[in-house]
Amino acid sequence: MSTQIIITLPDDIYQRAERFARLANRDVASILVDTIQLSIPPVSGDISDLKPVSVLSDEQVLVLTELQMEPEHDARLSEMLVGVARRRHRQQSGTLSEGDRTELQTLMQIYQEGLLRKATALGTSK
Repeated sequence: MSTQIIITLPDDIYQRAERFARLANRDVASILVDTIQLSIPPVSGDISDLKPVSVLSDEQVLVLTELQMEPEHDARLSEMLVGVARRRHRQQSGTLSEGDRTELQTLMQIYQEGLLRKATALGTSK
């Protein structure tokens, strides 16, 4: 299923997308869809029941500013990122297995969601 929307882009952004589409022999719409898909990380379904930071008490906002990943998730994410960096440093052609790739994406999603929530809380705590 798809939803059609109408957006207004600055001319320079549209021209960049148009040039890229010509180079890739694709239409501009598909380039923009791919770009949006790659730039907005997925948000887990359970985040929808979180209250907006703007309605939280000062105490609740301060708690959010100290938000951390679960220690086991943090350790595993660090381990996986170090492994990826080492492989790149040695210019090894080996890539992550599908299972590791999925695990890394899940951990990065947890990290990004927490970071976004923390940043939002920090922005409102002033």
